[in-house]
Amino acid sequence: MPDIGKKVPRLKGVLHDGSTLALADLRGQAVVVYFYPKDNTPGCTNEAHGFRDLYKQFRKAGCEIVGVSRDSSASHAKFRDKHALPFPLVADTDETWCNAFGVLGEKTLYGRKFVGVIRSTFLVDAEGTLVEEWRNVRVPGHAAAVLERATRL
Repeated sequence: MPDIGKKVPRLKGVLHDGSTLALADLRGQAVVVYFYPKDNTPGCTNEAHGFRDLYKQFRKAGCEIVGVSRDSSASHAKFRDKHALPFPLVADTDETWCNAFGVLGEKTLYGRKFVGVIRSTFLVDAEGTLVEEWRNVRVPGHAAAVLERATRL
């Protein structure tokens, strides 16, 4: 798990369209890496809409957005198309990205305990250094708070 002020891990992942994205390929611009539990669930959809709706402002600030969940690339493709998401989604089916950023944890749903993705967001600067993190994210207003921080890089 990267610490603030340290370089983020060198990660590669399969995207919604089957292509590969290396986090290092995004050097030279800031990157928001946000982890969410599941495609097409209410909270995750609202979070994606928040980033989608502010995407042009993130790009104007020199920042790319990357969404990550454990869903398949096929699931991501449908989610991305259905909600007109302009940013890439990484299919972290082997949990490499989730483990590298330490976003897996125990959750409870209907009294059943399981390990799931804890909604978290990380802001990485143009040199690949972690500058901010948000854990246990509450969706309302989150994308705007991340944008506000990204504009101060």
